[in-house]
Amino acid sequence: MNLEKVIFGFFVILALSLNLSFFIGRIDEPAHHDVITFFLVVVVNIIATGLKLGDRSQIGALLLATSLVADILLIAAAIIWTFAVHVSDAGMVASTMAIIVSLAGGALVANIVSVATVVGETLMLRR
Repeated sequence: MNLEKVIFGFFVILALSLNLSFFIGRIDEPAHHDVITFFLVVVVNIIATGLKLGDRSQIGALLLATSLVADILLIAAAIIWTFAVHVSDAGMVASTMAIIVSLAGGALVANIVSVATVVGETLMLRR
């Protein structure tokens, strides 16, 4: 068993799992979407992106692209969350939370594509 592949698979699947755990709940209800979970989603997705760097295959390019999409969407959501809580006079309102959760949903789709690609590549390997 290759420890590097285990760590890679762990972070790819953890990114998807955390993203799903943040996404679940009423889209406009801030109480259903925890900031700590969101922070973990962003950090784990960035770690997963770092692990995907350096692979020069076509599959590696696709995996990196999906990770970059997820990172961009999550960073945009983090900027919106930060602005809503620390800059805006209105604070976190339902419409702002809906935007954040929608962006996290887009990142969730990118993570699903990433995990499906990893699983597909693994199934195609011959011993």
